Amino acid sequence: MQANLRTVVVAVALITPAPSAFADVIADWNEKAVAFVTPRMTPPAAQRVVAMVQVAMFDAVNSIERRYRPYLVQLPAPAAASKEAAAAAAAGSVLASLHPQAQAELKAATTAYLSNIPDGDAKSEGIRLGEVVAAKILEARANDGADAADAYRPKAKPGVYVPTPMTVASMWPNVKPFAMTSPSQFRPEPPIALSSEQWASDYNEIKELGARTSSKRSAKQTEDARFWLITGPQSTDPLARQLAAVKGMNVIDNARFMALAAVALADAYIAVMDAKYHYEFWRPITAIRNGSAALAAVGEAVFGTADVPEIAVTSSSAPGVTHRWTNLRAYADEVAYARIYAGFHYRFSVHVGQDMGRKIGQYVVNSVMQPAPIADAR
Repeated sequence: MQANLRTVVVAVALITPAPSAFADVIADWNEKAVAFVTPRMTPPAAQRVVAMVQVAMFDAVNSIERRYRPYLVQLPAPAAASKEAAAAAAAGSVLASLHPQAQAELKAATTAYLSNIPDGDAKSEGIRLGEVVAAKILEARANDGADAADAYRPKAKPGVYVPTPMTVASMWPNVKPFAMTSPSQFRPEPPIALSSEQWASDYNEIKELGARTSSKRSAKQTEDARFWLITGPQSTDPLARQLAAVKGMNVIDNARFMALAAVALADAYIAVMDAKYHYEFWRPITAIRNGSAALAAVGEAVFGTADVPEIAVTSSSAPGVTHRWTNLRAYADEVAYARIYAGFHYRFSVHVGQDMGRKIGQYVVNSVMQPAPIADAR
């Protein structure tokens, strides 16, 4: 029953028409994409799809208002073409092509959204552009390794990672990054020795704080642990959408920011899976969590500061609870340390993950979709 209800909710979210003003087509389609992929895919696979949606929307809008270097393509387009139609068509086309079993549902969602835009040449040109850009993005990612078979075979000896309870994204160390030069570009140093004092300290900490019935964990730490049980795009993208909203971004700047964030998050998953399966280190549960640090680093680099107007998010794993921040680093720290309180990650893993995330986020902002020279801009 819960699965059926979730499917209905997702379908309603996809088909609901957008406000006529189209104040935020980029956020609208990010929300639709996240709602669609979250119940269907693992977090790394879901983030890959969201990244494809976001870069397609960016390249489509940026082909009309040429303010930035393209992520992949910058196609000829009339200056009067509808950016909203281009973005919606690009996003809808990517999702429909990647999920043929739900193609009718996704095409209906796109048609419903586009019906709010007045008919005419601007709309037609925008739709045509968005569909062509989507095809280019899909072609570029067609053989990126995400569909490879799971060939991982666990080893069993002290200190070696053993799947708990299942192997996740074992093919991801070989997935083509969106911006990084290779999956191992930001691979950290080997894990600390099991004979070290730090290992003993971190082990005892997570044993005390991470236990289900821990008496050492504060009420706030317990709340944080429960709040951040959510993973994948549903845990990061609502915050990214809020950041774009509180900064009052226009369509092109929002498209760029959301694309940068999605690319950084997608590459963070690739990098962390590379490290996870390369070192195969014993962990309480799963891999390093570094997505929050990557998102925070993108925001700080784009905005020029970690301080932001107050943002607030909720969590499906902690109903009725709202968390608020006015600093992106404080947000990233909360997410990271919640993994200790939940018994998921050691402190040294958290620190390594944060460092990887910050480096990846900064690298993405400095490497792709940068401002175009004035001569290139329309």
